[in-house]
Amino acid sequence: MPDRSIRRIVIVGGGTAGWMTAAALANALQGHVQIDLIESDEIGIVGVGEATIPPIKIFNRSLGIDEHAMLAASQGSYKLGIEFVNWSRIGQRYFHPFGQFGADFDVVPLHHYWLRERARGSTIPLQEYALAWVAAEAGKFDRPINDRQRVQSTYDYAYHFDASLYAKLLRAYAEARGVRRSEGKVVDVGVRAEDGFLSGVTLADGRVLEADLFIDCSGFRGLLIEGALKTGYEDWSHWLPCDRAVAVPCAHGAALSPYTRSTAHAAGWQWRIPLQHRMGNGLVYCSQFSSDDAAANVLLDHLEGAPLAEPRFLRFTTGRRKQFWHRNCVAIGLASGFLEPLESTSIHLIQSAISRLLALFPDRDFDPIVAREYNRITELEYARVRDFIILHYHANQRDDAPLWRYTRNMPIPEPLQTKIDHFRRHGRLVAEVLELFQNPSWLAIFIGQEVWPERYDPLVDMRSDIDAARLLSGLHRVIAESVQVMPTHQQYIERHCRARA
Repeated sequence: MPDRSIRRIVIVGGGTAGWMTAAALANALQGHVQIDLIESDEIGIVGVGEATIPPIKIFNRSLGIDEHAMLAASQGSYKLGIEFVNWSRIGQRYFHPFGQFGADFDVVPLHHYWLRERARGSTIPLQEYALAWVAAEAGKFDRPINDRQRVQSTYDYAYHFDASLYAKLLRAYAEARGVRRSEGKVVDVGVRAEDGFLSGVTLADGRVLEADLFIDCSGFRGLLIEGALKTGYEDWSHWLPCDRAVAVPCAHGAALSPYTRSTAHAAGWQWRIPLQHRMGNGLVYCSQFSSDDAAANVLLDHLEGAPLAEPRFLRFTTGRRKQFWHRNCVAIGLASGFLEPLESTSIHLIQSAISRLLALFPDRDFDPIVAREYNRITELEYARVRDFIILHYHANQRDDAPLWRYTRNMPIPEPLQTKIDHFRRHGRLVAEVLELFQNPSWLAIFIGQEVWPERYDPLVDMRSDIDAARLLSGLHRVIAESVQVMPTHQQYIERHCRARA
């Protein structure tokens, strides 16, 4: 049987997507494949994806990267979830915690007992049963324990980091394992006439890099997947109309909080991401309702410290490629599509794409069934994340600006409408296949956005042997006591992962 193994891979584009891909492939392929990465210092990177979600820990562990060393090298901090301000209505706040709400004490999910206690007059918010929120609000952090019998195991965490420094760390990792970096711009892409496969890329200095497999990490341009292969783009801006962003770092103005904050404004929303050396800030907005100058002024007016750079603008169209893998080209990162970073999914979508590529790694025959399966799974993942983000916009009660009136009244995808209907009527969480965000996350947004169920699960009133009021009270007390003995976020960083000046 002839050897049809992949021998050469070319990655076009660096940044977070390119170097995550290079590092993971180098680790998995262990020198059996030559990997070349092309990037241009002139082009630069987007560099706004500084907040992550918990699965990033799996990626780092798979490469053998030490968590504390990584955070020190990338000026990183810890993240227990996301605080949302002014999303349901002006003046209202809620938290999307990482982990679960409390600890289930019955076959009926805890939130149904909480709904009954609320109907009886309890004023304790649901998020106070999430250890991640109680710790975040207190500015505390410690890593969860492994004992599933204790409440200190019920939360999870992720990171904030400087994406360019994280990419630098991964570059060193990849190059140490044989990845070759070529500086330069791609000026031409070769396409074989006989089958439409990519054959090579030509750099501005005349060099030609040939490969069996090409990875497009060229950002919004999609230099290979769209520029050469014309796969097409599915536009989702009718559901997610924000199409611009402006970013400005600033000096710290408060304690190093262990969570991301998203604050809704009239024409979009502002992110706040605390790093050790600065605060990351940006405003995602809809150009139909705000000029670039107005958006920059809103952002600058809401910084908590002195700006450290001039505003930098980005343009995008929310959506995805119609094919993520076409012939011998796989698009990863912004080249594959864009979902605004409201729930910090950008880096995760890179990570999951890499995992999927390794799980379906091809040979030089490029059996079409492999690409079809990759595309099928990726389409579902993008759609489920899209629906989760749409929920934040659609479930609002604001009447102060046209963006919020439009998103509240717009038709939404049927799977999302089904989820809303089930929760609004019965307080039940209906899961789809390949859900990135699990039931606790949907619950946090439903309750946070004030999508109130008409009734709780009828089994609750039949479980007469469950003293829910006592159990909820005890859980509330134990969570508060557990947080009280935690170190502050700043203390934990000083002890374990302080970045050098």
